[in-house]
Amino acid sequence: MSHSVQQPQFYFDKTALDFTKNLSQKGRVIAEYIWIDGAMGVRSKARTLPKKVSSLSDIPQWNYDGSSCYQASTENSEIVLMPVFFFPDPFQQGDNVMVLCETYVWEDTTYKTLQPSVSNFRYYARQIFDGEASIPENKTAFESFIDKLSIKACMSKINVKKTLQPWFGIEQEYTLVTRDNIFGTHPYGWPKSGYPGNQGPYYCSVGANVIFGRKVCEAHYKACLFAGIQISGTNAEVMPGQWEYQVGPCEGIAQGDHLWASRYLLQ
Repeated sequence: MSHSVQQPQFYFDKTALDFTKNLSQKGRVIAEYIWIDGAMGVRSKARTLPKKVSSLSDIPQWNYDGSSCYQASTENSEIVLMPVFFFPDPFQQGDNVMVLCETYVWEDTTYKTLQPSVSNFRYYARQIFDGEASIPENKTAFESFIDKLSIKACMSKINVKKTLQPWFGIEQEYTLVTRDNIFGTHPYGWPKSGYPGNQGPYYCSVGANVIFGRKVCEAHYKACLFAGIQISGTNAEVMPGQWEYQVGPCEGIAQGDHLWASRYLLQ
C-alpha cells in the first residue's frame, strides 16, 4: 500500500538550518569532493579532514561506486578520486573546501596501476597543455575524442605559443526553469501557456517586467568570487530566464577547472 509523505517544513525553508554555520567543527574540515560522471554530469560527496587544507597534498585520494555513475560495472566498480584543484566552500564557509577531482580506474585486478576513467577527459587535456600528449597505438574509448582534437596539431600550436602564455575565456549560458507541477516545467519568466514577447528587450535588461532570476545570477556570481573562481562578468541573455557568465582569463588547464567549479556552484 502506497502513501504520500509530507516533507517537514525545514526541508523547504533553508534558513531554518542557518544556525549550523556557527557551530564549531573542533578544528576539523569538510571537504566536498567533486567529479564528472560517465554522463558528463557532476557528482559529489563529503569527507572530514583532520586539519585546515593548505595544499593538494593535504587532501587524500578517495573512491566511490562507479557502477552508480555510468563509469564501471558492478563486478569492478571502484573509481579512484584524484584531487587536482581545491577552493573555499561558499556554502559551508569557514575552512571548509570543495575539491575538484580526476577519476581513475584500476588497470587490472592486481590493483597496482591506475588509468583514466572513461570520462576523465581532463587527463588528456592536461597532457596537451603540458606538451606531453601522444596518440595511442591501440583503439581506446577516447579515440574519437583524440581524433577530433587533432592532438598533433594542438601540440604544435601550443608548443609554439608557450612563450606567449595564451589566455582562455569561456562564456557559459544557462536557463532557469520553474516547476508547474510534478509533471512539467517551463522557463522562468515565461507564461504558463504560450510564449513570451519577441526577443529584443531582455538582453542586458533592467526592470522587473523584462528581467527574471537576477537574484540567482547574483548569488552565483558572489559564490564564485568567494571561492576564488576566475569569473569575470555576467549578464542577462536574449530570452526571458536565460543568463550568461564568463570564466577567465585563465591559462591552460585552469580554464576547465574554474569552469567546472563554477558549474557545480550554479547547480
